[in-house]
Amino acid sequence: MNYRKELTETILPFWLEHAMDYENGGIFTCLDEEGMIYGKEKSVWFQGRALWTFSKAYNVIQKEPQYLKAAKALYDFLPKCQDTDGRMFFTVTEDGRGIQKRRYYFSETFAAIGCAEYYRASNDPEALLNARYYFDVAYDCFTGARYTEPKLNPKVHAMKSLSSVMIMLSTAQTMRAIDTEHQSKYAKIAEDCLREILDGGYLTERALLEHVSRDGKAVDTPQGRIVNPGHSMEAAWFILTEGLLTGNQKAIEAGKNIIDITLPLGWDKKHGGIIAFTDVSGKPPVQLEWDMKLWWPQCETMIAARLAYALFGKETYQKLYQDTEKYCQEYFIDKNYGEWYGYLHYDNTPSTTLKGNIFKGPFHIPRLYMIMALLDSGASMETYMQ
Repeated sequence: MNYRKELTETILPFWLEHAMDYENGGIFTCLDEEGMIYGKEKSVWFQGRALWTFSKAYNVIQKEPQYLKAAKALYDFLPKCQDTDGRMFFTVTEDGRGIQKRRYYFSETFAAIGCAEYYRASNDPEALLNARYYFDVAYDCFTGARYTEPKLNPKVHAMKSLSSVMIMLSTAQTMRAIDTEHQSKYAKIAEDCLREILDGGYLTERALLEHVSRDGKAVDTPQGRIVNPGHSMEAAWFILTEGLLTGNQKAIEAGKNIIDITLPLGWDKKHGGIIAFTDVSGKPPVQLEWDMKLWWPQCETMIAARLAYALFGKETYQKLYQDTEKYCQEYFIDKNYGEWYGYLHYDNTPSTTLKGNIFKGPFHIPRLYMIMALLDSGASMETYMQ
């Protein structure tokens, strides 16, 4: 596949033509198969994610004015998504009035990386100040310095989550690359997050677990046994790149190991593709969508596999990359209207023909295409990360 061509002629144009809101600012993500808007509630995650996507594409793919125009509209809309306490909403109306606010601080992490990348694209010093602000809010929530309402009663169900650590690692990596004045701060946070993923109980001989006890022990409950293969593959390439950037061979070996133990758990040997969830002990997963194929785990698997092949040269990784690429071309990519379907049943028939919703928009797929385009051009993964 010509990733650069598809990115610039199909993937990004789909969102630029159908989703951008230049009247109110920001982006709509509830798009149907043809790109028609079916809902005007805006995902705050995707204001930051799309800001990062168009800014990153401008910075590393081509200096396309439309990318910078879209990024500016997204950047200007972000303050409308902020509540009076400094936290961000989860969803807002088309003109930016808050609808829903969640305990998660991922809206802030995505706003941070979006503003940071936009700073690099625009040279607007205010964007870097905003990136620092959003990062600090997210990090305060991450550490508990800023209180967030727990989902479960911590006195009787004290567990910690992989997703929060891996996203903080990735966010710190982006900030470290761009906010060079405070590089040591982000380097320390990235180091701490890496240590937590590798030594905090999540990584076992059999899997990278989604939830463990606060003291790092496996918990024999449906939640404690669950594995999200997409998260595992995504975490693997975050860890591999951290190892490359810092010269940490232990991290590189750990990233490889995570791919190795995740593949037999996540790959559907009958129909192909990476499933959404599994139970590490082989017991019934509680998630009803457990055997569905979602768009983003396929993206993360391809990145992890290609990076592992470049580092270790094992044909297993090359085959995983090629098999997943072929699978996505056959079942996820819409050859009629462009972009990807997001949700497939176990047998690879579309569960829905939507191209976007509150959780699916221009992030995982463009990120995959940008990384592959750069690697195809002979650039290294370190170039992408820096």
